[in-house]
Amino acid sequence: MLQAMYLPPQFKGDHAQAAALIKEYPFASLISVDDAGLPYVTHLPLHLEQGAQEGPEQAQWMLLGHVAKANPHWRHLQTRSQAVVTFLGPHAYLSPKVYPDLARVPSWNYLAVHCTVQASLIQEPLAKDQLLKKLISDHEPTYAEQWRGLDEEFVQKMLAGIVAFELRVTDLQCKLKINQHRPESFGVMKALYAAGTENECALAAWMDRLGMSPTPQPGKEN
Repeated sequence: MLQAMYLPPQFKGDHAQAAALIKEYPFASLISVDDAGLPYVTHLPLHLEQGAQEGPEQAQWMLLGHVAKANPHWRHLQTRSQAVVTFLGPHAYLSPKVYPDLARVPSWNYLAVHCTVQASLIQEPLAKDQLLKKLISDHEPTYAEQWRGLDEEFVQKMLAGIVAFELRVTDLQCKLKINQHRPESFGVMKALYAAGTENECALAAWMDRLGMSPTPQPGKEN
């Protein structure tokens, strides 16, 4: 693994779960090294393409995106093609009241994916247009007709104002931290999250995906 993320084994997700998170939460942080040797971060939506599964499961994964031409990030990618992309899924506070005893502390649950990538720039207008159509399809498919109907001169001006890129995923880590190692918390935690915010409801749904059922209490019916 080239990128570092603290990942206890009980929180390790698989590639299918990573793909689901990326598609459900595509707004990413692209992290490169600038000319001063410092991290340079751009926040942007990315489109995931999954190719044939040969070798490592993520070997054919490609993340597609673009930045404004005025954003120097593409120059950093051109100079140093290796970068890291992170995706953050639902996250929420976890109260110690989910436990049956008082000797507990608060925590935070979250889902995240970290990808190590190799970047290739896309400069050709037609290729940039095709990439944009994939992002449009992800977020507003009905806009595709409007984009196709725009004046050609305007379209070319818009395409000239961005630099697109492919980010080939060479490694990834998926972290699903929902207190899996504390089954005594599942019942109350699920009830609190299911009745809470959008993030909390999403975590409750992921508990179902992961089969996190409440632990039977001695002397009590389920």
